[in-house]
Amino acid sequence: MTTSTIQSKAALGFTLVEVMIGASLGTMILAGVMSTFLMLGRSGANIANYSTMETESRRALEEFSQDLRMASAITWNSSESITLTVPNNYSPTLGLVTYSYDSGTKFFSRSPADSNSSSGTSRVLIRKVQVFAYTRFDRLNNPTSADLTTKRIQLSMTARANTTTVAGASNVILSASYILRNKYAN
Repeated sequence: MTTSTIQSKAALGFTLVEVMIGASLGTMILAGVMSTFLMLGRSGANIANYSTMETESRRALEEFSQDLRMASAITWNSSESITLTVPNNYSPTLGLVTYSYDSGTKFFSRSPADSNSSSGTSRVLIRKVQVFAYTRFDRLNNPTSADLTTKRIQLSMTARANTTTVAGASNVILSASYILRNKYAN
């Protein structure tokens, strides 16, 4: 009696069509995983930029408001720099503290000294500031341009963080309107 062995198709391996379909599906799944990974990385970097800008702006506005509310006098050095006289603070600099914006470096900084003096160390409060403006008002809430009649100040700026792999993150900052409590205004 003669017997013949018939090999099944499964024992022979995969056909070219099956390999191509498997490779195509694997490539699509891998592309989806890779694009999700990249999107999550970019989102994480963008969130880190927003978080840094928010932290800097909150800290800067807190220091600015504290000094501004205690100030007994204000001197406008330019449209981007003011010097406050804060009684009983900053004794080495006679109670003077200067807040200024440098359009070259894009920094908003604070230095406990007169802007014409070299004493005190300047400290950067917010980096990457693109737009900056002070607005000042008199005691009746009318816009003013005189130091003697200034009773209230508002600060507005736009910070923008750019990285090479992430779209730029912008943070528009508009402070509360701070009243100079210790300053006599005409």
